[in-house]
Amino acid sequence: MTPRRAYRSDVSDARWALIEPVFVAWRAARPGPGAAARVHDLREIVNAILYVNRTGIPWEYLPHDFPPFKTVYDYFAEWEADGTTEQVHDLLRDATRRANARTAEPSAAVVDAQSVKTSGNVAETSQGIDAGKKIKGRKRHLVTDTLGLVLAVLVTAASVHDSAGGKQALTELAEAHPSVTKVWADGGYQTSVIQHGAGLGIDVEVVRRPKGKGFQPLPKRWVIERTFGWLMQHRRLARDYEALPQRSRTMIHWVMANKMSRELTGESAPTWRTETDMPPTPA
Repeated sequence: MTPRRAYRSDVSDARWALIEPVFVAWRAARPGPGAAARVHDLREIVNAILYVNRTGIPWEYLPHDFPPFKTVYDYFAEWEADGTTEQVHDLLRDATRRANARTAEPSAAVVDAQSVKTSGNVAETSQGIDAGKKIKGRKRHLVTDTLGLVLAVLVTAASVHDSAGGKQALTELAEAHPSVTKVWADGGYQTSVIQHGAGLGIDVEVVRRPKGKGFQPLPKRWVIERTFGWLMQHRRLARDYEALPQRSRTMIHWVMANKMSRELTGESAPTWRTETDMPPTPA
């Protein structure tokens, strides 16, 4: 446990035990000058990243009882660049699938896209306008398994059509998860996506919306809509604040790592309604 008062976004002992070996191995692989001076606890670095991820604050606004914000961001960026974050994410995803009586590698998936507004620090060249959604910003192209766990993620300008992003996401899916042979998509994906999938050995099926009025969960596809809901529960992803698209992708991996580690340890995700979650203040 940390010597400071815990934040609601901190990893518990049980959650840290799931991912600690990855970070211990990461640090052990970096010997040399300065190794003895590495005073920052990697668990505290993870806690700080999750605090930003969950609350949506700028890095500079990290509370002072965390390591310096520049140090935290440097770890965040390095773990993104060397694949450590994705390794943690994939480890937890495989464990979550097994906990749900699934094999580690999926055979079916769902693809969809979500457009979100960007903040003022995002360059114009990194964003665009989704004419259909009337949103200026970026677009998240996701492929999930049938549990809603992320298999592939691509962040582009919002002006990139679902089909263009979908084809690239399918290519990444086929490279990382060749066991997937079936993918469900919505009506926004054109015939070119189906043909592209066929070339990769993937049967892409478009799930049409029911003609009836009112909200109806779409067969097969509702799981990815729930995943988008999981992302939006983390304020750093309610809008895209990242200057670089790859940082946005990494933030999605941290959201899912947070969600999956809580599921594996039986911990519920805290809500923002603190008046119902916290014990009453003594009179």
